[in-house]
Amino acid sequence: MLKTMAGRVLPLSAGAFMDSGYYAASAGLAAQMQALELVAHNLANLATAGYRGEQATFRSLLTGSGTVSTNPLNFAINDYGVLGGSRLDMSPGSLVATGNPLDLGMGGSGFFTVRSGAQTLYTRNGSFHLTPTRQLVTAEGDAVLAEQGPISVPVTLPEGKVAVSSDGTVSVDGTVVAKLRLAEFSPQTSLTAVGNSLYSAPAGSALPAADSTVHQAMLENSNVSAAVSVIQLMTVQRNAEMLQRALGAFDNQLNQTAAQDLPRVGA
Repeated sequence: MLKTMAGRVLPLSAGAFMDSGYYAASAGLAAQMQALELVAHNLANLATAGYRGEQATFRSLLTGSGTVSTNPLNFAINDYGVLGGSRLDMSPGSLVATGNPLDLGMGGSGFFTVRSGAQTLYTRNGSFHLTPTRQLVTAEGDAVLAEQGPISVPVTLPEGKVAVSSDGTVSVDGTVVAKLRLAEFSPQTSLTAVGNSLYSAPAGSALPAADSTVHQAMLENSNVSAAVSVIQLMTVQRNAEMLQRALGAFDNQLNQTAAQDLPRVGA
């Protein structure tokens, strides 16, 4: 659509309509390819403990500014979606027993706090183990953190039988040695996946855990549904194929227009 200085909306010419549609189809295809990567990543982490699925978020854009006609065909071409990012699915996964006293499953909305390099990160993957110096670490070797007043410190356990209570208190042979730092976040807090079931959060956004419980000798499964992800994969693939066909049609129209107009330019 074209908008005059007086604010009147005029129909697109055939060429402008075609160019607008080509741009919209290209942007839509790029968004679908990015969404395809997210779905594939979710499927690849079906067996990853504590993994939180990522859902693509789209936003609607117009190819031009100003008022756009409510003509359905015009909306189909000019009003299109681009990938606006992704959000974490915070629904819980199921807890499964492992029999390993160092495996810790998280119930509720909480996260374990870990130190990866210089960063403080958060995870629900409680597949922990001890280093030769008996420091409690994640599967990737990141230090699991405990509370020590207002600060966080790595957890080191002496020899003995380890017991972990529902609030994260760690005892060895009946003696309390540490309390895991558990964190919760408000629904408005945006967590960012950084890989290996680890998530970063804005500084100061972590809240003390109030509705979370730790389950010893258990792990939380990924919250990704294989059936739902396969359906999403098929839907995204169909959308991508449709947009590819649209691009092919626009490309043919461009070639036809060029073949018709070039002889007149040279005449």
